[in-house]
Amino acid sequence: MTVSGTSLLQALAGKMRWHQERQQLLAQNIANADTPGYTEKDLKPFEVNDGSGLQSVAMMTTSSSEPGTISVSSGDEDGGFEIQSGNSSTNPVGNDVTIEDEMMKVSTNDLDYQTVTALYTRQLGLVKIALGKEA
Repeated sequence: MTVSGTSLLQALAGKMRWHQERQQLLAQNIANADTPGYTEKDLKPFEVNDGSGLQSVAMMTTSSSEPGTISVSSGDEDGGFEIQSGNSSTNPVGNDVTIEDEMMKVSTNDLDYQTVTALYTRQLGLVKIALGKEA
């Protein structure tokens, strides 16, 4: 069971890691909704690599890159998912974070994560059945 040379289980696990890291960025955006000059961040869409392996997610650590902001940064920028900045329009606070939009993204991300987790669990069940173990 492969998708372009990558195991379906590996692809699903990579997608779950992507959703976890995206949740961190969305939470960071919400936490900085009142921070003047803060720019919203999001992850580029998830992609499965060409069989050479999936992108990995580095451990997140706090960072004080901008004074007065709550932020997290990847320990290994090259190994993590690519972060993109939001739009350039600003609200009255002086940043581009809209709480309503961020909450919609959080809700959608959560539902997508639950879906991928259910697929992963079912796939593991099929592997157990194929190995002759009880699902």
